[in-house]
Amino acid sequence: MNLQLDGKTALVTGSTGGIGLAIAAALAAEGASVIVNGRTQDRVDNAVKTSGAVYGIAADLGTESGARDVISRFPQLDILVNNLGIFEPKPFEEISDDDWRRFFEVNVLSGVRLSRHYIGPMKQKNWGRIVFISSESALQIPVEMIHYGMTKTAQLAISRGLAETTAGTAVTVNAVLPGPTASEGVNRFVDGLASTKGVGRSSIEREFFSEARPTSIIQRFEKPEEIAALVAFVCSPLASAINGAALRVDGGVVRSIA
Repeated sequence: MNLQLDGKTALVTGSTGGIGLAIAAALAAEGASVIVNGRTQDRVDNAVKTSGAVYGIAADLGTESGARDVISRFPQLDILVNNLGIFEPKPFEEISDDDWRRFFEVNVLSGVRLSRHYIGPMKQKNWGRIVFISSESALQIPVEMIHYGMTKTAQLAISRGLAETTAGTAVTVNAVLPGPTASEGVNRFVDGLASTKGVGRSSIEREFFSEARPTSIIQRFEKPEEIAALVAFVCSPLASAINGAALRVDGGVVRSIA
């Protein structure tokens, strides 16, 4: 399927690995001029090579200065994918005020700052796509990561509210909700657990889906490319009637048909 992305310029935040890198590669493969982003130049340079992106910018988008740097270099976009995010299993009683602030800055305000800038020009030229990469954790708050779940739910509120402001235009704002995915961070976490327990990775995966995510229908970690395929479609002109939606690609973890 031709997603008609030739000539479109897309920024994917937090795209030096995992889901973000897969999204960048999917958009580039469809003809978009992709900008990848990460915090270090080495990782950005590597992501440009491996994804087929045209540009790369090293900037910490969990900060105001990082957002200013990106906006200054790329003042206009056709597509913005707010993928940057962090996670960390931690008992609620141990989540400090600084932890709450850090998660909100990185997972929520990074997308708010960029969207606040780019939505206006998109409306003026009457075309644009903004996508927030949320999570099934927005709907089923994980007890082991309540602060993470809070930020993912916040993204749903922001994306829906922003979509309302695009009424009557060809600009869309949507959220995509992956399930447990074999991203770079998750792979490190799983491999660390396997090493600590002295078992294979497959054992940790089976245990995770048996105990932590028993409602998963596919009963495995998703591949980043499986998320990227949906995101690329949502970013395309073919998805013109999808606006204000929370689109699940969660492997069936959420037990709901709504």
